[in-house]
Amino acid sequence: MTPLEDRAAGCVAGAAVGDALGGATEGWTPEQIVARYAGRVEGIVPPFNEDWRNARPIAPYHKGDGHITDDTLMTHALIRVYEKTGGHLDAYAMAERLVPELMGERRWIPELEAEALPLQRIFLAEKWIVARLHYGHADPREAGVGNIVNCGAAMYVAPVGIVNAADPDAAYAEAIELTGAHQSSYGREAAGVMAAAVAEAMRPGASADSVVAACLRLAKDGTRAAIEAVCETAAGLGHWEGSFEALRAAVRPFDTVADTYRDQGLGARRPSRVHSIEELPLALGFLVIAKGDFRDTVLGGVNYGRDADSIASMGGAVAGALGGLSSVPAEWVREVSEASRTDLVAPGLAVAGVARRVHADDVARRRVHESAFADLERA
Repeated sequence: MTPLEDRAAGCVAGAAVGDALGGATEGWTPEQIVARYAGRVEGIVPPFNEDWRNARPIAPYHKGDGHITDDTLMTHALIRVYEKTGGHLDAYAMAERLVPELMGERRWIPELEAEALPLQRIFLAEKWIVARLHYGHADPREAGVGNIVNCGAAMYVAPVGIVNAADPDAAYAEAIELTGAHQSSYGREAAGVMAAAVAEAMRPGASADSVVAACLRLAKDGTRAAIEAVCETAAGLGHWEGSFEALRAAVRPFDTVADTYRDQGLGARRPSRVHSIEELPLALGFLVIAKGDFRDTVLGGVNYGRDADSIASMGGAVAGALGGLSSVPAEWVREVSEASRTDLVAPGLAVAGVARRVHADDVARRRVHESAFADLERA
């Protein structure tokens, strides 16, 4: 592999592994996780609820056992959109290409243990994409307004960072443009910053510290404040074990989702300039504690609980981009791939190919502009 392919494969496979490991612990507290699994989770574990089909009728999903969740389903769908488009994406690409990906072709859905449309698995905040764009005929650039403000766009936006590898500013701008069709407020902002984090992590010589620095330079309002607070706290911690209370305290002022995760008040997930999603700051916090190490970044998110699959998936994407495919434990890649009946490596290689073509087009366009501007400067 070239370094581009290696880092892209590490990013996409790393995100899927984090997603699958975190699926089992999503929605629970660290204490409940320890009680259920007789200690901290160190790899693939069974579902939290043995009777997973009936435990939560609103979400009868087989989480755990190495199954990827909607985070990875959406990430892979976005990669297919990039392959079909062959260029940068905007809000119209979401309307014209992502919507058909969600509602046009049956695929294997591990949590349903069946072939189904991705639309039939994704969360309500992602179903919004189809409702607003396909059925509501909303302007794609404004369709995200009114949706639940959550991590839904940030959880699958890593491919934007790969396509804009080593250019966080471009990744941020493209993600903000693209996800206007899905999210608004700090949900959309988090998507931009997450894409920038991956783009910086793809850069040769990048580190956990340089990723956080790029995020802080680009992030706005509550998202920036939350990342700064969490990462400052994380810098003083030596390991994810024992970090959860301090990290939660750091992010709590910015998070609209209460400590009782599934018992929300009227203020939860509403637009705000002073708030932030919890998942991205926490993923970056665990990255800082782990000093970029993949295993500890992911296990921190998995054992933190709450939205564990998205925290671990975002952290896994960034750590995997930093360290390349070899940084993602091969046994986890193999076990998740087999359990989910999904190739975790090929999508990363596919989006690396897109990145290569997009970069060539960008260079050619830039050369044309440079020539034209030079003509404008001639006396």
